Amino acid sequence: MTGPDHVKYYALTLLCPMFLMAGLTYGLGEALFARLAGGAELNRALAAGRTPLWNDLTDVASSLSDTPYIVALTALAAGAFRFVYRRWRESIFLVTAVWSQSLVFLATTGAVGRRRPPVPHLDEAPPTSSFPSGHGSAAVAFYCGVALVLTARVRSRALRVAIWVPAAAVPAAVAFARVYRGMHFLTDVIWGLLLGTACVVMAARAILRRRASEAAGTG
Repeated sequence: MTGPDHVKYYALTLLCPMFLMAGLTYGLGEALFARLAGGAELNRALAAGRTPLWNDLTDVASSLSDTPYIVALTALAAGAFRFVYRRWRESIFLVTAVWSQSLVFLATTGAVGRRRPPVPHLDEAPPTSSFPSGHGSAAVAFYCGVALVLTARVRSRALRVAIWVPAAAVPAAVAFARVYRGMHFLTDVIWGLLLGTACVVMAARAILRRRASEAAGTG
């Protein structure tokens, strides 16, 4: 594949999907901000039933997708993949999945400007808006991205389940924690999870599948 072919390929498989996701995120965020700004019944119910135990548990769950942790874990995992597999394919995939959701999030959250739920916040509110949930999208992109790499060559169903159950459970726990702690509406975290999933699928199709096809073609 020549240089122009590479540019065209990645424009079609990475840039175009990211622009599409950004457009959908902005459009949906504007619709929610205009029509569902008052939908905080779940937040109020959870805030009214808060307990010290659940406050502590959700603090831990939320921290699993804090930006400093995700950045550090992504760097460590990418380095480990490069060392174990002795190639860059898996590392580039993971970095692409994590940072593509971050770029879409940063490009849209300020433009949407949705206020956070009208309940006491258990965390400091970052300068970004409530929609979408960056914690949710980052959790899916990292934990599910790692699980996808780890299970790519695993044939044992039991081992695959053992890897994927926690990989899926962590984003779900993060999403619940963000709503419980008053940082997001339910719609924010749902779209964040979908955004992260879309970025993992996009990166896998663009990088993992293409490189695997090339390797098979030259084998």
